[in-house]
Amino acid sequence: MASERPLLIPSPRIPNTQELFTVPVLLDLFSGMESKNQAENSSSVEATLNSSSRRSVLSNQSKASAGNSIREVSFADMGSKPVRHGSRGADSEGLSMSQREFSDDDARLIYINDPLKTNERFEFAGNSVRTSKYSFITFLPRNLFEQFHRVAYIYFLVIAVLNQLPQLAVFGRGVSVLPLSFVLLVTAVKDAYEDYRRHRSDRIENNRLASVFVNDQFQLKKWKEIQVGEIIKIHASETLPCDIVLLSTSDPTGVAYVQTVNLDGESNLKTRYAKQETLYKMPDKEKVGGLIKCEKPNRNIYGFHANMEIDGKKLSLGPSNIVLRGCELKNTEWALGVAVYAGLETKAMLNNSGAPSKRSRLETHMNIEIIILSLFLIALCTVVSICALVWILRHREELDNLPYYRKRDYSETKEEDYNYVGWGWEIVFTFLMSVIVFQIMIPISLYISMELVRVGQAYFMIRDSEMYDEASNSRFQCRSLNINEDLGQIKYIFSDKTGTLTENKMEFQRVSIWGVDYSGANSQTEQVGYSVQVEGKDIRPKMKVKTDLALLRLSNSKNDTEERKHVHDFFLALAACNTIVPLVTDTSDPTVKMIDYQGESPDEQALVYAAAAYGFMLIERTSGHIVIDIQGEQQRFNVLGLHEFDSDRKRMSVILGCPDMTVRVFVKGADTSMFSVIDKSLNMNIMRATESHLHDYSSLGLRTLVIGMRELSASEFEQWHSSFDAASTALIGRAALLRKVASTVENNLCILGSSAIEDKLQKGVPEAIESLRTAGIKVWVLTGDKQETAISIGYSSKLLTNKMTQIVINNHSKESCRRSLEDAIVMSKKLMTVDGVTDNTRGSSEAGRSPMALIIDGTSLVYILDTELEEQLFQLASKCSVVLCCRVAPLQKAGIVALVKNRTSDMTLAIGDGANDVSMIQMADVGVGISGQEGRQAVMASDFAMGQFRFLVPLLLVHGHWNYQRMGYMILYNFYRNAVMVFVLFWFVLYTCFTLTTAINEWSSMLYSIIYTSLPTIVVGVLDKNLSRRTLLKYPQLYEAGLRQECYNTKLFWLTMVDTLWQSVAIFFIPCYAYWDSTIDISSLGDLWILAVVILVNLHLAIDVIRWTWVTHAAIWGSIIATFICVVIIDCVPTLIGYWAIFEVSKTGTFWLCLLAIVITGLIPRFIVKYLYQYYSPCDVQIAREAEKLGNLREVGDVQIEMNPILDHPRR
Repeated sequence: MASERPLLIPSPRIPNTQELFTVPVLLDLFSGMESKNQAENSSSVEATLNSSSRRSVLSNQSKASAGNSIREVSFADMGSKPVRHGSRGADSEGLSMSQREFSDDDARLIYINDPLKTNERFEFAGNSVRTSKYSFITFLPRNLFEQFHRVAYIYFLVIAVLNQLPQLAVFGRGVSVLPLSFVLLVTAVKDAYEDYRRHRSDRIENNRLASVFVNDQFQLKKWKEIQVGEIIKIHASETLPCDIVLLSTSDPTGVAYVQTVNLDGESNLKTRYAKQETLYKMPDKEKVGGLIKCEKPNRNIYGFHANMEIDGKKLSLGPSNIVLRGCELKNTEWALGVAVYAGLETKAMLNNSGAPSKRSRLETHMNIEIIILSLFLIALCTVVSICALVWILRHREELDNLPYYRKRDYSETKEEDYNYVGWGWEIVFTFLMSVIVFQIMIPISLYISMELVRVGQAYFMIRDSEMYDEASNSRFQCRSLNINEDLGQIKYIFSDKTGTLTENKMEFQRVSIWGVDYSGANSQTEQVGYSVQVEGKDIRPKMKVKTDLALLRLSNSKNDTEERKHVHDFFLALAACNTIVPLVTDTSDPTVKMIDYQGESPDEQALVYAAAAYGFMLIERTSGHIVIDIQGEQQRFNVLGLHEFDSDRKRMSVILGCPDMTVRVFVKGADTSMFSVIDKSLNMNIMRATESHLHDYSSLGLRTLVIGMRELSASEFEQWHSSFDAASTALIGRAALLRKVASTVENNLCILGSSAIEDKLQKGVPEAIESLRTAGIKVWVLTGDKQETAISIGYSSKLLTNKMTQIVINNHSKESCRRSLEDAIVMSKKLMTVDGVTDNTRGSSEAGRSPMALIIDGTSLVYILDTELEEQLFQLASKCSVVLCCRVAPLQKAGIVALVKNRTSDMTLAIGDGANDVSMIQMADVGVGISGQEGRQAVMASDFAMGQFRFLVPLLLVHGHWNYQRMGYMILYNFYRNAVMVFVLFWFVLYTCFTLTTAINEWSSMLYSIIYTSLPTIVVGVLDKNLSRRTLLKYPQLYEAGLRQECYNTKLFWLTMVDTLWQSVAIFFIPCYAYWDSTIDISSLGDLWILAVVILVNLHLAIDVIRWTWVTHAAIWGSIIATFICVVIIDCVPTLIGYWAIFEVSKTGTFWLCLLAIVITGLIPRFIVKYLYQYYSPCDVQIAREAEKLGNLREVGDVQIEMNPILDHPRR
């Protein structure tokens, strides 16, 4: 079995710099600094360095997003100030505790190895975790409270309560609560089962064992019993039970390797460090004590600010010194640490919140129809009440003996009169009784039917093999069941580039060194790879890199020329200026081992592999030094300082003590930030040549970096060291001080060259974008890359075409942005006018005009977002076919989504793969996460997750279309089937002196929505398909049916109600007149009506079913049979009214003729209307379905189907 171990050779401490200079240097310059400052993560506005960087320091653009939960970028938590989506002005808003600096009053005090004193003043949370929602006692009240958040449930509760009153009792008291109880019970059982699973998981987690220092020895202790302040020992491959600050590790240099896959999904190893001052303190050998002052618990998993006082020294602690709950210790025998956050206060548990709840657009629109039905219900009840009042006033003296009103009981000695309480109360009682009788006008079963249908739809989406990613072995994930149907109405897609459109697997392609472009014209297609000998083993890089032969010869040359010196410094910078950890893996050949460079950034990995290919192989990294094999000679470099990348500086730097006794600072970063710190007096020709090469690389879609360096004098290094020492131990303003310290050495650099890395497009991206645009969906790309890179990717992905007019906005002031927007709007109007499309045309068809593409950078967005210029930007962007935003920060991405979402009623979808996409994903109506190379932050914040961008095509064009069509029909059908029943009851009331007497048995009335008609609509909602997958993919334009809201709109609602009214007339009046002169009892007639209603509504559904399966047949015909059985059973109960009625009435031929006449009369108008509509005015879907039926798809395959125009949605 292949073993993995880090190439970390036990090394002595970093030598005092007195060996280099006369300046004393602290022993742990590297380990004591905030070099691994992942806490102040920015999701890399400068994606040319690393769009997935997790370690950057305090970004103006992304503080608000990085500081919050992975799942929850909650804008509500930011106080009363509105969120600013520009990159300026957001500094002070929405910061978490790990991003704000804190004072001693805010500090959390942890006494090392003294949990009693630690918890004496403030009792910190224990380590027991609870993810369950309910306890045995709280389940019933809390679950009911949550369910009654649905207003419809409150409505039915009120109905049930009213029916308990003797004056209003229409149905049996027990029967009246049955529908609501059934719905509440089903939901409660589902919630109880889910919570039981959470309880079981919590129990297993809390009873796991860890080694804790208790009573002067390490003892096994349950996780739930661990306290803050205790010292914990973690062994290799064990999971951490809480958040701990490292004190010591098995490695002599204090390094520990952890895997955070359980926390953020990243499998690459991360390095964490113990302080040199605590490295040799073993609690079982000597007393260990001290005080840690740290920030209060917060959700930022990349942030930690603290100080540790031990042995009279005050040491700074950062994210490189803390290991979080859920991480696994790897390639390290053991590690000791003190618990600082436990249980629900750990960062992992604080992030254990679900994605924000979203409601589908269809359900929101449905509420309008429910309000209309409620008003209609009130109108019916009012009509009945007024008519009843008139009737009572006219027959007031006859009420004692009239049918339906007679209350006088002649069997008793004392005769009881009808209790007439006055016309005022009579109308009130009649109104309330009407509400009870007509209650099913509001379909209570619709809510539970929608939930079940969504579960079924999600099952088939998850099982879809077309959305299975073999590369990552991941299936489609449906993380939110509330918005399945929204997938069929998406108008705007906002996509990240790196890792979403591209693979985020970087390949080193080109390089420019000292003004010379090594373009790779003579590159080797197969690179054997550089190898070194270590302990008799041949070590080779795991990845092969294409190399330029001329550059390879130059790097291998022994000639001490100026050109070779620049090449040497360039590749030394690539090998040293990073946080890569080299790991050695075994191969089938025992004499050969592979070196695997582990790191959080794919860019850094590509650069280090490139350096190795040219003979500069990083083979060892410790907390204090690195070892690089340079052309067969191993050289050790002391790491004296490291400033990691952040999106303020947009660069990173490392300070090395070199073997030639010099100190050098190597810097790499984005061109915009590097050219500002280059010493322009050295060689302007080199700088201009490099700039030219950068432009060429970017135009090819390559990701670029600029490399620079300079030597530090003894005085400069002393000044930097003293400033860094003060900044790294500061509690207040630490981040700003560290940036200031970095600027003291990152200046007056000598430019070495630039690198170009290719991030290839994912498979099928151009075809996917073309299909989406054909479907009427606008695709916007929001990236942190350079403009040239983004444009190049736009062309290769077919997002941009040569026919498009490009509008570019790159400005550095508000006024210039205003002018550019005004000019662009004028130009867009001219282009539209020239092509014969006026500005007043309300259509989205772009066939008649030349398309436009807007390209805008993040600097311009700083001055546009959150200002009055937003409106102009929206006007311009809405006229463009494509919008490409470059150099944008995470909050700016969310701002662009909000720009569209707040101004139109169009549905938006955001898709991304990194932490920098979380705010955008949660801002959009639908959020999709790509489970790619950048961890799982985007996935955990999303509504849906998948492995490849191209899966959007089947997700939207197939499943989205199906889900929308099914759900739209199901909602209308539920309204129809309940309204039919209500109208039948209403007609009967008109013939019974408005007394609210019901002919239909109360049990049948209650079972109507639960058993008689519920299952078929659920089955059809899950299984029916109006078109095949092949047709939907072949003709993407068919997706526009959802954009036009063809399956659910106000017109369809009212047509459905008219059809309902007609069918209810047929159901009621045909039997009524057929038995007008007969002696049939009311119960027999009621049985006929309930059977007629069930048969008619199920046949109505059967007419509309397009794809029949055996399940559909069983559900529809089985429901009709089940209704007959239930009616028979009910009429067999002697205690119920209508005993044996069905047996008497069904003996006659009139009964069966009435059923036949009802079906024919009720459905003929629907047949006629459907025929006329489909024959004379068919929609696109009907045309395609007809082609499918006739098998003519092959013949019409080359014919362009003309799509109906999509009307623009009204502005909000």
